[in-house]
Amino acid sequence: MLNRMAMVGVVLAAGSAVAAPGLLEIELNKLEPVERACRAYMIFRNQTESSFASYRLDLVLFGKDGVLAKRLVIEAAPLAAKKTTLKQFDIQGMACPDLGQVLLNDVTVCRDQGGERADCTAAVKLLTKGDVPFVK
Repeated sequence: MLNRMAMVGVVLAAGSAVAAPGLLEIELNKLEPVERACRAYMIFRNQTESSFASYRLDLVLFGKDGVLAKRLVIEAAPLAAKKTTLKQFDIQGMACPDLGQVLLNDVTVCRDQGGERADCTAAVKLLTKGDVPFVK
């Protein structure tokens, strides 16, 4: 019995020694009306060990009625490792009150110090502070 408990302890210790990989959180923090556009403020919390030289988001915007309103690609890099960064983007031709949802369709380009990565869409966590859902 003692031998089995010791083996369980070794397995548990080995399992806890493996750190979960860090996430990159993107928060849709604020939408602000500006002349003929809606300004989106996004907070990028890069909790990974990677510094991204390119981090391109394919965003799909839906109106309050659920109908596709606009699609745009945004370059969010540079994103330093273990750093939080605020980025702002103007969505031309869209009024903030008309925006019903933002979909992260894909991370189309994701390049860190090791080169191109294919796991960036899966490794991102989305958050929102306002009334407009930010989903993937």
